[in-house]
Amino acid sequence: MSEHNEGDLFRQFVGDVKPLKQTVRGDKRPAAKDTPGLIERRRAAQELGNKEGNYLARQEHISPVKPWDLLSFKRDGVQHGVFRSLKQGKYVIDATIDLHGRTVQQARQEVFHFLRECVERDIRCATITHGKGQHRDPPALLKSCVNHWLQQMDEVLAFHSARPQQGGSGSTNVLLRKSQAQKDKNSEKFNRKTSRK
Repeated sequence: MSEHNEGDLFRQFVGDVKPLKQTVRGDKRPAAKDTPGLIERRRAAQELGNKEGNYLARQEHISPVKPWDLLSFKRDGVQHGVFRSLKQGKYVIDATIDLHGRTVQQARQEVFHFLRECVERDIRCATITHGKGQHRDPPALLKSCVNHWLQQMDEVLAFHSARPQQGGSGSTNVLLRKSQAQKDKNSEKFNRKTSRK
């Protein structure tokens, strides 16, 4: 078939097809609707937190940080190289939680249970996305709360604001302690190695 005939054949085949209209995409995605399951999980988490004694501070006891501040904390005993790797985003993130759209009370419950569950599941590094809160009143409220809460939790060894490609100062990478089961497993493994020598 010649080029001329192929072009005619193509026009004949797609003749009545009209191109789609181009729409401009916005930067903001529509807010996700809370599903009945999500609402029930939040309610259950709040009830569980009340029973377990969620000790995280309430909003009125928290010192504010600024929207663009970097969050950084390291417990005594955490090696400098380990903390540097956390700051540089070198650890694999095994779990994340997004607090956008949450009230302080909801975020308080969710952070508490999220980090407890991470330790139970032997997750060593997690990310909490809290946003910068630059257009809120007061500014950076959730960010300030997360900064304070993480320092209160013994499960947290260190934390640092995420790298720009991971969410920047609107997210925080958290290094968690090992679960007791993992500590026992490592101890047993170490004892076997030393007994062979």
